[in-house]
Amino acid sequence: MPCLDISTNVNLDGVDTDSLFSDLTKAVSQIVGKPENFVMILMKGSVALTFGGNKEPAALGEIVAMGGITTEVKRKLIATIGSILEDKLRIPRTRFVLKVFDTTMGRRSPKL
Repeated sequence: MPCLDISTNVNLDGVDTDSLFSDLTKAVSQIVGKPENFVMILMKGSVALTFGGNKEPAALGEIVAMGGITTEVKRKLIATIGSILEDKLRIPRTRFVLKVFDTTMGRRSPKL
């Protein structure tokens, strides 16, 4: 199950969060290759957050998935999620950081 957790200093009052959640869910599902009903999105607004020493709109995201994460997938996630946040929350893509974790990385196959 991919889980995307985003914290932002943007106030979410008055934001169409249904549309935001829908766009993020669809993007993660398509890019990671998992069904939408397996995708979890957490969004925290009005977080005390600075980036580059100022409090202009910014966001930090973390996505954790069990497999499906390649270098190309990481690039697509960063670009697509960044575009959604820019469109929906007016957060410039240059003020968004995404940490990507694949829980299956580093696992060794059991020896038979």
